[in-house]
Amino acid sequence: MSIDLNHTIVHASDRDATADFLTDVLGLPEARTYGPFRVVELSNGVSLDVMTAPGPITPQHYAFLVGDAEFDAIHDRIVARGLPFWADPFRREPGRVNHHDGGRGLYWPAPDDHNLEIITVPYGG
Repeated sequence: MSIDLNHTIVHASDRDATADFLTDVLGLPEARTYGPFRVVELSNGVSLDVMTAPGPITPQHYAFLVGDAEFDAIHDRIVARGLPFWADPFRREPGRVNHHDGGRGLYWPAPDDHNLEIITVPYGG
């Protein structure tokens, strides 16, 4: 039996703004609506199901494994939007890209301060 992650729910103060932010910065197709969710489809069949949640949002971390060309394109969109980014999850190395495991990685904030990350090589890879 195989076990694969199918989807996760992303709580947001504004599901549409968050879904649009994710698809725009990551360069993904427009999110579709399914019930209370805006579904952001990733290329590996996993989706981020964004829903508006009442009350305070607990920021979460979402990491995306991308190719070099995708990394460059996402980095360019982050810079073009004037978004801050860091080489580390603690936001101590602003405006830098890390080179862990021979790849590249960076972190940037999404709406509701979710901590997004792109890497080109899996950790420990």
